[in-house]
Amino acid sequence: MTIKKLRVGILGATGMVGQRFISLLDNHPWFEVTAVAASKNSAGKIYEEVVKNKWKMPGPIPKGVKDLIIYDINEINEIAKKVDFVFSAVNMGKDEIRGIEDAYAMSEIPVVSNNSAHRWTEDVPMVIPEINVEHFDVIEFQKKRLGTNKGFVAVKPNCSIQGYVPCLAAWKEFEPYELAISTYQAISGSGKTFEEWPEMLGNIIPYISGEEEKSEKEPLKIFGTVSNGRIVNSDEMKLTSQCVRVPVLDGHTCSVFINFRKQVTKEQLIEKLNNFEGYPQTEKLPSAPIKFIKYVKDNDRPQVNIDVDYEKGMGVTIGRLREDNIFDFKFIGLAHNTIRGAAGGAVLCAEALYKKGYLY
Repeated sequence: MTIKKLRVGILGATGMVGQRFISLLDNHPWFEVTAVAASKNSAGKIYEEVVKNKWKMPGPIPKGVKDLIIYDINEINEIAKKVDFVFSAVNMGKDEIRGIEDAYAMSEIPVVSNNSAHRWTEDVPMVIPEINVEHFDVIEFQKKRLGTNKGFVAVKPNCSIQGYVPCLAAWKEFEPYELAISTYQAISGSGKTFEEWPEMLGNIIPYISGEEEKSEKEPLKIFGTVSNGRIVNSDEMKLTSQCVRVPVLDGHTCSVFINFRKQVTKEQLIEKLNNFEGYPQTEKLPSAPIKFIKYVKDNDRPQVNIDVDYEKGMGVTIGRLREDNIFDFKFIGLAHNTIRGAAGGAVLCAEALYKKGYLY
């Protein structure tokens, strides 16, 4: 396959996830950021001037982006001249997000979204590329609905599910059917740092709006099937969750209790984790972790300080798998919430879409 480098726009480019997109796409072999867009308050200004005092990424603002003039996200016709597709990380109400993402799609600009607004639209694929790339098949039906030749919307799932849903895919043959989950979520999931949210130092907040519903329901769509032009949710499992905000900058940890319909041993489960791979690994996509899931044997792992950057933040770390006296097994999972769980996951989705021919 000859790679034609595509021009990319970032909607919501000044926020934390938008910044993460820009950081991850610096020197990307397939994609080049050629347009940045934000609210009308930032429109017309130079990107570096707007974000220099609130740049939250570890490295500097990439040279190819810092001098770009910011567009108003509603300047679709102007942005369309400069891009082949866009990533969406806008901070707006859900109805507004659906409206703006559909408007780009109907202007023949594919949208790969980090936002949750379209996750329940039946003909919008919500994809973890190692697990359910076949859901991209629904895009052709979405394009018929929108009346487009090229434009569509695809989304990645919520950051809170990244530490346990890959395990369910690895263990699918053993038929997991009941899960009780607690997530311990980093403050960057709210787009903030400790400087911006000092109240989180030494604190825990036992509520994150909307997260428990996402944690319980999004896996059902991921493991669903494409039927008659829409994605039908799986009815093979039930999940219940609690989601807690904890004083950690990056990295969502989860504690999971799980039942299986088929008998299975701890050794079999670990073997499946260690050997699991999907489309990004077989196709060697640029952002794909070489080894998606890592199982660690130490009783005090995974830890955020040690494991959150596994595979440059694109891998998942699992530990403390053991039998339980109520459920069959329990384990701890960890994933980087703004890389695998947000911008990185969306970039990997775009790479899969490109490889499959949807972006050109």
